[in-house]
Amino acid sequence: MPYLNKAAPSPEPLDCRILSAALDLFVERGFHNVSVHDVQRESQVSIGSIYKHFGGKEGIAKALYYHLLNEFEEMMNQVMEEDLSNRERCNRIIALLFEYTESRRNIIEYMLHAKHREFLPNEPPICSSTPFKVMRSIVQQGMDAGEIRSGNPWVVASTVFGGAIRMIHLRLDGVMEQPLTECYDELIDCMWRGLSTGEAVKRKRPQAVEVAG
Repeated sequence: MPYLNKAAPSPEPLDCRILSAALDLFVERGFHNVSVHDVQRESQVSIGSIYKHFGGKEGIAKALYYHLLNEFEEMMNQVMEEDLSNRERCNRIIALLFEYTESRRNIIEYMLHAKHREFLPNEPPICSSTPFKVMRSIVQQGMDAGEIRSGNPWVVASTVFGGAIRMIHLRLDGVMEQPLTECYDELIDCMWRGLSTGEAVKRKRPQAVEVAG
């Protein structure tokens, strides 16, 4: 079973072996290019066991999605239990996401990079899941406490976490060769400079450019 911060049990239970194998295959080849037989060969279990536990490939993908969401939720709960300010919690979440991108690449890629709506169309988007709600609530609490400059919660939360998630995508795509953990300090500095609690800089909306007909 793929975990963020704990080791899989040994020997690994049959259903865990199936999910671990499926994660590697889905990330390496893409969901639509993986068959149940591929998962069966990789996990070394019977086809009947796969259908018994998950009902097919879509069932595997759904179970994996919710298992990993639970892993992310546990990560958020651990951050919330630490004695940190709301700004420090934001920093801590970004640091963990960067660390896990380097050490648990397949998990991060499946959760933050895969297009889940293409193969799990009936499941809610990840941005509406509990971990992302917690991230937005931390930002809201920071604004309420005066730690983070006030503004539209969606805009501010996107500013806090959006750059980090974009960097994760670039790293997973192979565009960024430098480990994300080496970029953490610079990202945090740039992020909070833009969200300091000082008076916001007022900017005029640029005028529309008239296109000659």
